[in-house]
Amino acid sequence: MRAILHSDINNCYAGIEEIFHPELKGVPFVVGGDEEHRHGIVLAKNYPAKAFGIKTGEALFTARNKCPGLVVVPARMGVYSQYCCAVREIYRDYTDMVEPFGMDECWLDVTGSLMLFGSAEKIANEIRERVKQEIGVTVSVGVSFNKIFAKLGSDYKKPDAVTVISKENFKEIVWPLDCGELLYVGRRTREKLRSRAIFTIGDLANAEPEKLKRFLGKQGEVLYIYANGLDESPVHNFDYRREIKSVGASTTTPRDLYTLDDVRAVVFSLAEEVGERLREKGLEGNLVSIYVRDKELNVSERQRILDRHTNLASEIAVGAMSLFSEKYDLSTPLRSIGVRIANVKPERDENIQLSFFCDELLREKKRTIEYTVDKIKHRYGETAVIRAVTMNPLCRNGRNITALGFYGTEKGSQNASNVLQ
Repeated sequence: MRAILHSDINNCYAGIEEIFHPELKGVPFVVGGDEEHRHGIVLAKNYPAKAFGIKTGEALFTARNKCPGLVVVPARMGVYSQYCCAVREIYRDYTDMVEPFGMDECWLDVTGSLMLFGSAEKIANEIRERVKQEIGVTVSVGVSFNKIFAKLGSDYKKPDAVTVISKENFKEIVWPLDCGELLYVGRRTREKLRSRAIFTIGDLANAEPEKLKRFLGKQGEVLYIYANGLDESPVHNFDYRREIKSVGASTTTPRDLYTLDDVRAVVFSLAEEVGERLREKGLEGNLVSIYVRDKELNVSERQRILDRHTNLASEIAVGAMSLFSEKYDLSTPLRSIGVRIANVKPERDENIQLSFFCDELLREKKRTIEYTVDKIKHRYGETAVIRAVTMNPLCRNGRNITALGFYGTEKGSQNASNVLQ
């Protein structure tokens, strides 16, 4: 039988900040985003702040209303990453089968380590103590025979705790839990389940698989397997790299977007980022999607299949803007935009049919230009060369920048408009 652990750093960002600010222990505080750039949300909270009902992801101003005098600490993602890496090094003293799940959570398969270190519960407690003593943060660890129940175990008792969910006791521990506690059951799926009188994981486990499949599709079958403890998915090696299925980028802009020109500038900026990442990985995709969130926080997403696979920013941006023009209006100003390419595959991994409806020579010139720009940016920095349309304070690389060279002269800007847009 497998021995799987799931270790979760308790209140990761807040716990790390307490190392640097011991005076905040016992004081309600949150780690917050940059309010000046409209990223003012709660990224993490400590337990005293949680007692006021403050939740991760809510706006800082609502958090302050719940807790007058709340302390807000600015986020330092580089520091948090260093601490999380240090915790993972402790995990790797026990097994090389360490699979990250976000920055602060990991699965560990210690099946092959039991003869060296003792039982899985003993290993979990040893890890818990070492992290506390050597790093200064605490972890909660779930111990089980599969990944899903190990994850439930780490959430079951916090902070600084170990919970064992075995084949003998999982029905007593897991089945009474709300179905929303199960991994990959989001808000909408939970609502669908509850509408059919499935309130707990036990209800889900005892439902008819065919009925679940009928109203949830393939996910219903998967959730039935999870609820019954039948998950056999492996814990991947620390060096394992998942197959990339999509590449995207999104941004919350410094101010609301009121005009099509504003939207176009941001979309081209995001398409540049997506295209560059695709080319770096030698990938291309043909399913473009655009995500928007307006100032009322309403969210919508649309997607479309392109005529061919691509990793060119110009083609990605044109596809995204076409979707936007057809599906959205600016009656309500926009706050956030995201662009994504899916259905990715290795670039030019097979012979392709040229199109009668596309200037293939011009397309090849665009490809050469974008790859050349990648090399220039790699050598001289992301802002060494920028697209004329993104010379806009709304864009990440367009703030207070004078474009250079090909993009910079008056004539060059016209060429950029003709060739790259």
